[in-house]
Amino acid sequence: MLRCGLLGRVLGHSYSPRIHAALGDYEYRLYEKTEEELPAFLRAGAWDGLNVTIPYKKTVLPYCTELSEAAKKTGAVNTLVRTPAGGIFGDNTDVAGFRALVESGGQELRGQKALVLGSGGASAAVCAALNELGAEAVVISRSGENNYANLARHRNAAYIVNTTPLGMAPHTGVSPLDLRLFEGCRGVYDVVYNPSRTALLLQAEALGIPGWNGLTMLVAQARRSGERFLGAPIPDSLVPEITDALRKEMRNLILIGMPGCGKSTLAALLGAATGREVLDADEMLTRTFGQTPEEILRHEGEESFRAKETAVLSDLGKRSGKIIATGGGCVTRAENYPLLHQNGLILWIRRDISALPTEGRPLSQAGDLERMYEVRAPLYRRFADGEIDNNSAPEAALRQILEVIA
Repeated sequence: MLRCGLLGRVLGHSYSPRIHAALGDYEYRLYEKTEEELPAFLRAGAWDGLNVTIPYKKTVLPYCTELSEAAKKTGAVNTLVRTPAGGIFGDNTDVAGFRALVESGGQELRGQKALVLGSGGASAAVCAALNELGAEAVVISRSGENNYANLARHRNAAYIVNTTPLGMAPHTGVSPLDLRLFEGCRGVYDVVYNPSRTALLLQAEALGIPGWNGLTMLVAQARRSGERFLGAPIPDSLVPEITDALRKEMRNLILIGMPGCGKSTLAALLGAATGREVLDADEMLTRTFGQTPEEILRHEGEESFRAKETAVLSDLGKRSGKIIATGGGCVTRAENYPLLHQNGLILWIRRDISALPTEGRPLSQAGDLERMYEVRAPLYRRFADGEIDNNSAPEAALRQILEVIA
């Protein structure tokens, strides 16, 4: 069996083994190597094919005895294959990956100006792909002729492509620029894929601008790498198939709704049905701050409680593949929406007001439930991607959820 894998300095959690397992019958391992270990591993290591990630995409160039045109254009390599003669062939499959991302969105970039944010290895690959597509690529870096201080000279840009790590988990919520500067923007691409919606893509969504993350690019470049490893074609159809499966696997399932609507019960049932970890925002708040929501409300008031709740949701929203049950009032703070939406499918669990219990729920006991619902219903609707009726057996609501997430 071919011995393949991912080479980098610090790899942490990578989706590459999952992707390559679906692409072909070859071993795929993670190889974390220091710069000192790199020469011996490249020359004599027990490998047949490698993907290369940060910070070695340029470092491996001198070890290559042959380069593809894409590698020559970009001056960076992300795929290595041992040749029959014992040499090393270097390729840059990120170029094909970004082209696949653009093609999946159906955008026509020919003759359009595209700002490419960042000047690293990913930027070079994106620029090469944009040139192939007939677009005008303008690199924006921290210094140089085109930088973040003079973005106004490029207000006519039709497309924005982020190739920097800004906004990547766990450091979410930051964006490299303000899209409102580009009134004619037709589309935004972000090579980051975790979270699914970076701050840049969230702003694009709010402005009605189409946006795409880098997950399709990740899978498409892996497919091209797999073809290099195997020396045989891999069907194009596997790219959307694997991408869709990964997107569903990475997505959080988030339950919102009035206090007592059954979020915790449904979260537990959903966890058992899917094998996903269940996280309860109120329980995490208690562990984090050493007081229950009821105690915080009683001693510090609702404003303090809501601020602490937002801090907890900020942490939970960065997770991937979890089931998250939220507190009933989380929708009352607009800043909670991007925290939950960045990586999640948000479902509004609905139950008739007459069926909502109030015991152990200070805000429900203290106020008028009907008035509370009138205020919150539009907020639940704004947050939600779907609605689930929970007025009969919980199992019936669970079936609805499973249908929605399928």
